[in-house]
Amino acid sequence: MATNEPPSPNLPSARKASLHATLGELAAGGAVLALLLLLALWFITVLAPRPGGLAAPMLGAWGLAVAVMLSLLLVRLRRLRRAGEDNLARIQDSEARLAGIIRSSMEAIITVDEAQCIVLFNPTAERLFGYTSAQVTGRPLADLIPARFRVAHEAHVRRFGVTGVTDRQMGQQRVLHALRQDGTEFPIEASISQTQDGAGKLFTVILRDTTERVRVETALRQSREELQQLSDRVQASREEERRRIARELHDDLGQRLSALKMDLAILAGDLKDAGTAPALLDQAAAMHLVIDETVASVRRIAADLRPALLDELGLIPAIEWLAKEFSARYGVNVITHAAEEEDVGEHAATAVFRIVQEALSNVVQHAQADRVDIELVRQDDHFELTVRDNGRGNAAAQPAGGERVSLGLVGIRERARLLGGTVATSQAPGEGFCLTVRFPLATATAIAIAASEEASP
Repeated sequence: MATNEPPSPNLPSARKASLHATLGELAAGGAVLALLLLLALWFITVLAPRPGGLAAPMLGAWGLAVAVMLSLLLVRLRRLRRAGEDNLARIQDSEARLAGIIRSSMEAIITVDEAQCIVLFNPTAERLFGYTSAQVTGRPLADLIPARFRVAHEAHVRRFGVTGVTDRQMGQQRVLHALRQDGTEFPIEASISQTQDGAGKLFTVILRDTTERVRVETALRQSREELQQLSDRVQASREEERRRIARELHDDLGQRLSALKMDLAILAGDLKDAGTAPALLDQAAAMHLVIDETVASVRRIAADLRPALLDELGLIPAIEWLAKEFSARYGVNVITHAAEEEDVGEHAATAVFRIVQEALSNVVQHAQADRVDIELVRQDDHFELTVRDNGRGNAAAQPAGGERVSLGLVGIRERARLLGGTVATSQAPGEGFCLTVRFPLATATAIAIAASEEASP
């Protein structure tokens, strides 16, 4: 619950204070009037035995002064009374507005005293809990809370009353639960405030039913998990399809091209022995060259789909081969730093290889670099993969508003998530871009087990 101290004062207390002030001034005015009467009687008593001289004028002057003072006092008392009535009317209007706000509030508002007994229960709370205000007034707030949460809640309210600090913030807290009249529980979020009354502290709790939000969040979380499972399956299926196509290209199409090349060589030899025209021999040689280029292209395509080194020799030789091919194709110096004996497992090796492949593709598309360093090291209980270039520093810059997110970086994050790892990036203009992927050692075993379970019927 969040602390929200009310900005307005306690209106009943303010009304009492105003009435007390008005009554005090009236009492003071009455005391002055009584004093004046006593003084008048004293003067009359003193001057009565002396009928001659200045007694009559002094008595008249004194009577006039008393009359003036009494008139002023009456005017003052009338003004005080009018001011008191106006103040009371304003306070009553404020109370009426506050009561209207509380009644019309879309949030459930409950006020309890220091004993945590309910003293206010607005209509929204009535609809939310199924009780009327008369049914719950005077009852403990614990009646609206499931039994397993009551002790903790009471301790929290008491601690808040002493410290004024709460760890429950509206919209930023664990799910709380409340109890309806029919015994059903429902999730809520709440904020709490406290104020001082003449009888002690009052705690006001504002509640919000979050049943629909929790349902939507649960559905969203389930949908996200299903999408992640689908992504994992798509990644695994794509890798298996690449492996199959690469094998068929290498074994089937490669063998057929090799057989065709041998048949063409035999045909060219027979044509030469038969004294065929040189033009036909040149054409056969050109066909031989085309077949050689086709064989090389098929091997390259198969290697791009799934390098044989990755399956036969492991991750490090495959990364070194990829670095050499990348350097030859794009003229970028790629240097690898990794121990030959590092073994992350077959399925984890595929994910790491694809991450490196995508990182190098980003370097070509964005970085304008001439050097890339790839490092794979083992640190305690995890592996750390680093791909760093010396380009302009925005190889995977975060997109501005409205721009599409880099699908390459999304793919890297998805593969890192599959490894149970994390992705971190750092960059600076003119100082290059660095991609760091950390994943635990246990990932290889876990992925291998999951893959075997999916493969089993």
